[in-house]
Amino acid sequence: MLHIHNGDATAETAKLTALPGEHFAFREALLEGPTPGNLDEAEWRTVRARHLSGGYGVELANCERELTEQETKLATFRDHEEVVLWFEHDLFCQVNLIWLLNWFSKHDPGRTKLSLICVGDFPGVADFRGLGQLTPEQLSSLFPRRTAVKPAELQLANAAWQAYASATPEPIAKLLTTDTLPLPFLDASMRAHLKRFPARRNGLGAIENTALSLVRKGKNRFIDLFPAFGDALPIYGLGDAQFWLALRRLSRSPHPLLLLENGDPISGTIEADKIRELTFQVTEDGRAVLAGKVDFVALNGIDEWLGGVHLVSPGKVWRWNEFAGQLEFRD
Repeated sequence: MLHIHNGDATAETAKLTALPGEHFAFREALLEGPTPGNLDEAEWRTVRARHLSGGYGVELANCERELTEQETKLATFRDHEEVVLWFEHDLFCQVNLIWLLNWFSKHDPGRTKLSLICVGDFPGVADFRGLGQLTPEQLSSLFPRRTAVKPAELQLANAAWQAYASATPEPIAKLLTTDTLPLPFLDASMRAHLKRFPARRNGLGAIENTALSLVRKGKNRFIDLFPAFGDALPIYGLGDAQFWLALRRLSRSPHPLLLLENGDPISGTIEADKIRELTFQVTEDGRAVLAGKVDFVALNGIDEWLGGVHLVSPGKVWRWNEFAGQLEFRD
């Protein structure tokens, strides 16, 4: 039996249980960086390795090696009688999950059974954020609740991944008008994804607007800011590294919205153990953008990927209209 966990924290806890089989951590963060569709395996690996290297400060060769090893491991799934996917409700998990289900939909399972554990809460855990919170005993209790992955789930995951990897966000909007019940957390997570697009009001997505607002309200230290953000927008499921990438974009732009008081955003990366020590202040431009007096994209331009959509200026970009609750293609 092969257990595929969304990250190391859950995998390490699972290794302390009596669950049968091998535990494998799926190490990707597909909600960040380019995920364009229609790439072959080698092209995909190159695109993702470049993003991971630049975003997290890991040597490019190491990123390529780890992605290759991960693909090799996945390719051995028919060596097991059963593969169990362990995932959660937030966007971080859901994007990785639909990628994996889409991958499995394209490979003959042979005699291997594919099962899924995907939860959004846990009895007795009032503020459930993810499987990494659970004890070995609590994690083990979910195992009997696993369900066989059905064709409807694979078909929906395939459609969802194609929509997420599309060059425009329109396929996601269309997907959300269809029946997404086979993957019950997909609707909420994809709606949260659309809110990441630059707001019509000020050019910032939901993550950046919330982070900037929290700093403005006094959450100046990363050690305080990160949990406050998690409380405000748990649907995204960001780790501290992904949250830092959002803050870095605000700190390293030509007209920064955040002043990094004890670090250098221009250098690109900061050691993981140093991130928690960072402190921030909102700049004058940041206050103007928060107030809707200045547009971030007009002020700084944009060159960012959200799934398969490349937002790049000058010219029109996809924006989120908070009042209409829909996307618009506009300046």
